[in-house]
Amino acid sequence: MSSEPSFPFRSSKQGSSLRYEKGALFRAHARYRADAGGELDLERVPALGGSFARLEPVGLIWAVEPDKPYWRLLKRDVQMPFVVELEVLDGYEPDGGLLLARALHELHFMPSGVRRVPVREGRVWATLFLPPGPGPYPGIMDLFGLGGGLLEYRASLLAGKGFAVMALAYYNHDDLPQSVDTLHLEYFEEAVNYLLITLRLVKGPGIGLLGISKGGELSLAMSSFLKGITAAVIINGSVAVVGANIRYKDETLPPVTVMRDRVKMTKDGIKDVVEALKSPLEDGKSFIPVERSNTTFLFLVGQDDHNWKSEFYANEASKRLQAHGKEKPQIICYPEAGHYIEPPYWPLCRAAHHVLVGGPIFYGGEPRAHAMAQLDAWKRLQIFFHKHLDGVEVTIPTKL
Repeated sequence: MSSEPSFPFRSSKQGSSLRYEKGALFRAHARYRADAGGELDLERVPALGGSFARLEPVGLIWAVEPDKPYWRLLKRDVQMPFVVELEVLDGYEPDGGLLLARALHELHFMPSGVRRVPVREGRVWATLFLPPGPGPYPGIMDLFGLGGGLLEYRASLLAGKGFAVMALAYYNHDDLPQSVDTLHLEYFEEAVNYLLITLRLVKGPGIGLLGISKGGELSLAMSSFLKGITAAVIINGSVAVVGANIRYKDETLPPVTVMRDRVKMTKDGIKDVVEALKSPLEDGKSFIPVERSNTTFLFLVGQDDHNWKSEFYANEASKRLQAHGKEKPQIICYPEAGHYIEPPYWPLCRAAHHVLVGGPIFYGGEPRAHAMAQLDAWKRLQIFFHKHLDGVEVTIPTKL
């Protein structure tokens, strides 16, 4: 962006705002100093303060925060872009200053040539995203966490990277149960068979799983009980069953014990539940039997995750696998990254409502460290899936 030459070496304030589909407004701002010609290049000029400091070309995107407390940014309709309003103001007064420029920037979630195919097959509710060109493609099933519904934004973006990706709903969507006491893996098995066998567009012999939070826990369970799963990326998942039973045929894994007396409060009055779950080493029946799996795993871990002890769970899963002669999984740890590691430039969710807790909890993370973790994780998971599903070694530029 540029300002008028009549304001050489003047401080300016840049602001960004993005409106979530449910109404909350997310905002960020930063202070800069333009050059003698009034030019301001965010790739060369560091921010002097505001929502962030130092050289951060995309800081006005990843640093946005909600104007309502405890909102997590989600994309519900991937066919419509997020629209970010950018403003440049002269000076840095609390109430702003002379408006020098305003522009709209669109963040798209449907890469060119990607096809979106709603799926209603048997009991399965999902959306399939197919990359440009003829198949077969390496296939991935994408699973999100508590809250349910059908979230498609990660699947649509990954389809632009050459994968056929199925975003799968498993509760709180259409005629699926609105809440769950028991998650039956037969439902997920039906979805795997549709993607891998019925569709005839996916390379074999197996698919990949991408799961975050509860979706990571389910990915570990699916890999342990079901056939046809070659590789899985677990983003801050639990190796213990949490909140609801997981059942496959005549075997049931009960949820780990919740110790409510270990819930703490942050200085901001938000619940911190990181110590609230009993260790699966003590509650052995809740430990997902990963030793049965022949899947290759990649664990992506935020070391400041306060939803639960993701690093501990990843390490215990690794120990269990190796103790039974299975391949040692790769574990990538990100200091100061929180729970929700999303695609690049997604704003950090430090606190939001938790379904099981019934109120807001602290999810952890520091904004810049978390943003950098998301860039690296997005790159690593693509490389991992291309290697294990497509049989190719690729170099991925770190970008959305």
